[in-house]
Amino acid sequence: MFKATIQDRIFTVTGNGNTTLIDDIPVNADVLEFKKGKFHILFENQSYTAEIFSVDKESKTCIIKVGNSTITVVLKDNYDILLQDIGIDVIIGKKVNDIKAPMPGMVLQVMVENGQQIKKGDSIVVLEAMKMENILKSPVDGIIRKIHVSIGDKVEKNQVMVNLD
Repeated sequence: MFKATIQDRIFTVTGNGNTTLIDDIPVNADVLEFKKGKFHILFENQSYTAEIFSVDKESKTCIIKVGNSTITVVLKDNYDILLQDIGIDVIIGKKVNDIKAPMPGMVLQVMVENGQQIKKGDSIVVLEAMKMENILKSPVDGIIRKIHVSIGDKVEKNQVMVNLD
């Protein structure tokens, strides 16, 4: 089971063998992918062409064009729904303000400057720990507010190395 949000409307989608149920109503549609990301759909004696424009796996969001309409679909599985029900999804989505040392080590390289705009996945610091070089990457988009370490500094686990805005 999962929930699909389309234009502020939430649908519950379940599968039971060869039958798909949307809000407990059986839906029979023939879907054929004729080109990567492009589909031909037969539904209730109507023919549709659909194209997947983008997929964001982290937010589980798809942008799909059906005919001349562009639709944003957000999917949540049982795990996402459970996290939302107990309030953990709010904690997970919390803004990251600091990049901390994941382990004790020595700073080999600082790859950013104060005021620099960064994207999620950008390299921030190279940390040597246990004779291995570890490249620490940004978990979020942001701006470097303050760098607390320099090349050659020894850091302890959980020590703040960089502040983000």
